Amino acid sequence: MQAEAGVTEFFDTNNQQFQCAGVSLFRHVIQSRGLLLPSYTNSPLLAYVVQGRGFYGIMNSGCPETFQSSQQTQQRIRGRRFQDRHQKIEQFRQGDIMAFPAGAAHWLYNEGNEEVVLVVLEDASNNANQLDQTSRRFFIAGNPQQGQQQQGSQYGGSTMRREQFRSGNVFNGFDIEILSEAFGVGREMARRLQGQDDMRGHIVSVQERLRVIRPPFSQEQEEQQEQGQYGRGPMTNGIEETICTAKVRENIDNPSRADIYNPRAGRLSTVNSFTLPILSFLRLSAARGVLYRNSMMAPHWYKNAHSIIYITRGESRIQIVDHRGRAVLDDQVREGQCLVVPQNYAVVKQAGNEGCEWIAFNTNDNAMINTLSGRTSAIRGLPLDVIANAYQISRDEARRLKFNRDETLIFSSNRRSPRSYERVIGLVDENNTTSIA
Repeated sequence: MQAEAGVTEFFDTNNQQFQCAGVSLFRHVIQSRGLLLPSYTNSPLLAYVVQGRGFYGIMNSGCPETFQSSQQTQQRIRGRRFQDRHQKIEQFRQGDIMAFPAGAAHWLYNEGNEEVVLVVLEDASNNANQLDQTSRRFFIAGNPQQGQQQQGSQYGGSTMRREQFRSGNVFNGFDIEILSEAFGVGREMARRLQGQDDMRGHIVSVQERLRVIRPPFSQEQEEQQEQGQYGRGPMTNGIEETICTAKVRENIDNPSRADIYNPRAGRLSTVNSFTLPILSFLRLSAARGVLYRNSMMAPHWYKNAHSIIYITRGESRIQIVDHRGRAVLDDQVREGQCLVVPQNYAVVKQAGNEGCEWIAFNTNDNAMINTLSGRTSAIRGLPLDVIANAYQISRDEARRLKFNRDETLIFSSNRRSPRSYERVIGLVDENNTTSIA
């Protein structure tokens, strides 16, 4: 779906995988100085920044307008002093996870010189959605259907299946007189709110750089935030947060904050309700995985979540096995492709010669992994005699099967990697379930 300053690409929501998980996935590519118009959705969103930087705003009715212009920028309008005030704005950069609650209007702007690439998950099956199982986006500016018509004329309108982009903004449905009265403006201004003549689509170009009130952002500030979050300074427990002050962004790309790290094989970093408390409200979480050449992520399953995986770099052979013991997938999955791993389905990943990186969105705010191989696996938790009799092998063979892998989740291509090579930050319960915290 083409727009003036970018394009949005949709994975087919009618695909059985997405129907099973009750989610949808799409990707925004926003050009430099491109503005994604304000809108809200009927389901919560998680967005991962694959590339680029910029800033965004989330609007919640009733929250204070704490961002105020300075005295130097005040202007006189109709003989009165005018001072701009609005709700808070935050910056984003590559590697950030951003959480947007259902019904919260939001917008986003690319202030960098390169394109911003966002991968976005919508969870229509979330309990915050009281409509049907279809994601719907309600624009409060612009005329997105114009972008749809342009794309349809070029590629064929049959590919446009996204319900949320099939019409104009919400003001378009109101009577002009009603709008004029509601905003205290003239009919012409009310007509402009409806955007009927706007041909730019849902991502528009800002001719001059967007001038908004926002605090400065530096690498030093980001490091201070991370230090506070990961034990080298004061950290909050989330109780103090309200919907107006909740932190909605967390960077997941920094190798130093990995939850599981193996210098010979790769790392796994997670964002859940422990590290980003608002996720307990959204009932979603995310994980960022990096595998080096020919390395493997141990066979595992999520006990309480579906996992939607998008490959951001490289390729990996991925196998998924269902409850009947059938391989429902055995394929090379490459950059730009995605797949859904249903709850309790067993999955294994092995990176190709160039390694593999991915982002996984999980439909639980504390998605829990059970492994089938490695130090915290189900096999490691079984007595030797149970293993020997279950697989009709000797006790020595059972011992090798049980203890050969001392790593937890990320395996190097070397069969016997020292246990000391892997650092794990997590909790293992009595059922050998690794809860990455």
